[in-house]
Amino acid sequence: MAITSSSSTALDVPTLVSQLMAVERRPIDKLNARIASYESKISSFGTLSSLVSTFQTAAKTLNAGLQKLAAAPSDSSVISATAGSTAVPGTYAVNVSQLAQSQNLIAAGQASRTAAIGSGAATTVTFDLGTIDPNTLGGGTLTDGIYSGASFTSSGSGTASIVIDGTNNTLEGIRDAINAANMGVTATIVNDGSGTPYRLALTSANSGVGNSMKITTSGGDGSIDSLLAYDPAGTQNLTQTLAAQNAQFTVNGIAITSASNTVSEAIQGVTLTLKNTTAAPTSLAVTRDTTAINTAAAGFVEAYNALSSQIKSRSAYGTDTTGGGSLAGDGTLHLMQDQLRGIFNTPASGGTLTSLAQVGIAFQKDGSLALDSSKLESAMAADFSDVTHLFSSSTGYATRLEAWAKSALAAGGLIDTRTQSLNQYVKDRNEEVDRLESRMTALEKKYRTEYTNLNLLLSSMNSTSTYLTQQLASSQSNNN
Repeated sequence: MAITSSSSTALDVPTLVSQLMAVERRPIDKLNARIASYESKISSFGTLSSLVSTFQTAAKTLNAGLQKLAAAPSDSSVISATAGSTAVPGTYAVNVSQLAQSQNLIAAGQASRTAAIGSGAATTVTFDLGTIDPNTLGGGTLTDGIYSGASFTSSGSGTASIVIDGTNNTLEGIRDAINAANMGVTATIVNDGSGTPYRLALTSANSGVGNSMKITTSGGDGSIDSLLAYDPAGTQNLTQTLAAQNAQFTVNGIAITSASNTVSEAIQGVTLTLKNTTAAPTSLAVTRDTTAINTAAAGFVEAYNALSSQIKSRSAYGTDTTGGGSLAGDGTLHLMQDQLRGIFNTPASGGTLTSLAQVGIAFQKDGSLALDSSKLESAMAADFSDVTHLFSSSTGYATRLEAWAKSALAAGGLIDTRTQSLNQYVKDRNEEVDRLESRMTALEKKYRTEYTNLNLLLSSMNSTSTYLTQQLASSQSNNN
């Protein structure tokens, strides 16, 4: 009898385990796909949140734009102006006879910017700001920058002091000490090109007659006093090159004085900046800023269209050839759509204008908004207050849409609540995946062990089979 043997082939354990694990991991793969889908939803709501915020800002800007006025001078080289919400439309005549300026004092020339002045003994230099009156004593005069018969009245805002000693008793050191004190006086060094060219120049930081300087010193060897002491009613070691003065102008013939060339409330709600004097009045027209309103309306339309487009694309259902939006069938998104539609479909009340289409903002066939600027301008020209009411009243469109956006974005609002729900779902599924991954790790280890052991068993069986085959073959040969 002939006996034949067949050798067993060893198992490909890595391939076998990999194939088995691919089957075991199918629940994890499904969970990961769901997680990715929900993360896409979260991302979509993040995008929508940003667009709702932009829309809210646009509605708020439109409301603010309706309160905005423009101030246009006939000669911008004489004055410029800005108008706030409290300004009153009208035309004003402005005549500027004098500009405000700061006092400027200059010290005697020095040969060096860095050479020591005096022995370095500590000198306290005190600055006071106030008003110089050359005429208080009668017959007071100002000749070549020096007062005679003048008086100085402190503004009462307090004095400020610096100390000049061996560490800073140079022109540069004095300059830096004055500027570092930040006391309403600025210091620079100018070069006049003479044999002693370096001169310390002091300027009041603020214009107006009430910001003239008085400088006193104490201590030291007298060198700093000789350089800086300045009392309009006494010793004047500095020379005045510019006197402090107030601006003087008229508005509709009414005389006005200002310490600054920037003047608020001379005209209600208007800030004037005086630039030059003029012999003839300059006309200033304060009008509704229709350009700013048109720009704000265009921004409102653009912001709505951007939001509407994203809502439409992300809520779209898929077809046989195209995929659906990431939020297709999402109840929160449908609620947002319904709320917006309800606001636009509810007329404003209390005015003759009740719909946006009456002022040139109308829906198109594709659901977007379009702005007819000429129609908006015509409506503003016909009755500006009615246009304002259409947008800004309690039932106005901009007011209601801004409130809707604020509510949707608020903590606990539509977007926040839905996003938290989606985040919780992702968190729960990720935890589930982590648990399954732990099981997969143990299961893979089990499979590898079992099939490796099976390989060893097959190898042992193969060796035994080979041995037995050889023995039987040998026995059969002997028998023959």
